[in-house]
Amino acid sequence: MAMHIIDRRLNPGGKSLENRQRFLRRAKALVQGAVKKSSQDRDIKDVLEGGEVSIPLDGMHEPRFRREGGIRDMVLPGNKKFVEGDMLPRSGEGRGKASAPGEGDSEDAFRFVLSRDEFVDLFLDDLELPDLAKRKLAEAESEGRQRAGYTTSGSAANLSVSRTVRLALARRVALRRPRPETIAQLEAELADCDEARRSELLAEIEALKAKVRRIPFIDPIDIRYRRFENVPKPVAQAVMFCLMDVSGSMSEHMKDLAKRFYMLLYVFLTRRYRHVEIIFIRHTDRAEEVDEDTFFHGPASGGTLVSSALEVMHEIVRSRFRPADWNIYAAQASDGDNSTSDSDVVRRLLTEKILPVSQFFAYLEVGEAGGGTFDMPDSSLWRLYERLRADGAQLSMRKVSDRSEIFPVFHDLFQRRRKQEKAAP
Repeated sequence: MAMHIIDRRLNPGGKSLENRQRFLRRAKALVQGAVKKSSQDRDIKDVLEGGEVSIPLDGMHEPRFRREGGIRDMVLPGNKKFVEGDMLPRSGEGRGKASAPGEGDSEDAFRFVLSRDEFVDLFLDDLELPDLAKRKLAEAESEGRQRAGYTTSGSAANLSVSRTVRLALARRVALRRPRPETIAQLEAELADCDEARRSELLAEIEALKAKVRRIPFIDPIDIRYRRFENVPKPVAQAVMFCLMDVSGSMSEHMKDLAKRFYMLLYVFLTRRYRHVEIIFIRHTDRAEEVDEDTFFHGPASGGTLVSSALEVMHEIVRSRFRPADWNIYAAQASDGDNSTSDSDVVRRLLTEKILPVSQFFAYLEVGEAGGGTFDMPDSSLWRLYERLRADGAQLSMRKVSDRSEIFPVFHDLFQRRRKQEKAAP
């Protein structure tokens, strides 16, 4: 017997949320592309504010099953243009906004507004710290949600229809609720029976109907909701060292590029990982560990010794972060200017002390505005890192000279990679 359940409960507030999330999952690739394209023209602070994005209308098609079979021949009367095998233009093609009146291809777009959380989550979705391998538990564990059976109370979104119907059927069978077919057979028998039998049938039918009314099809005790509970999950301990050159050779534009990169890195780490230590180190001809506010806003100037920052990082690792227990990462930003006599010290620190204990080391070289990334000359520090990488050192190196390049470069450095792959150079 076919059963139909009609839910006549009032729709709660935010009733379209589930449909919205389903749409974002289905069009995830298109929406992510739109988010990354939109983020290139934003300031760092605007990344956290969400905003409007647009995707092609092709991404709006609902998946559906279509039955096709057999061979069909189609005759198009009046055809003077096409022959067998030609591709026919789609009906309605050409509508929308064209490149110029009466010419060019059109492209319709579906525009919608993403919330702050949706925008940031989509932007960071395929980013991760590379080679997060050491899985020792941190002091506090993260919590994840997992299925934990069923409960008799909950929200409408968690209603388990299949479990509810199953329990209702079991209850009706146990209480021997009369079936509609039984009552229908007795009513049909009333048509040709004597008066004595008729009174018996009427009494029996009335008793069965009364029992049906006493035993509802679905009772509140049948309703079940899917239950979830928070469970602890291991947290990998990780520390990120942010090394920034603030010497006199760094112009305000270069410092702005470096700070934007580190701001984006800070948003990424604090959003994706609950227990990641972030160490801020800035340097001129001497280096010091500073707090977040000083790192991003404190003035500084002087000569340049890159080895000073690496030496401070090494001392901090040795005293506070045991390499066997911690995933160690470093991101360095500089204009590449360094004392020639310091190159050997930098090379020795990297090859003997820093890189052997690091999971990932990224170097961002910043240049003046308008020069173009490909026109930036190779600095002394860049050439040194190139030689180290040629010898097998795991270094990731990128150049930027414009604000719009920060987002693509950051995404390229921290995009999710397969476990068997090493970080791209």
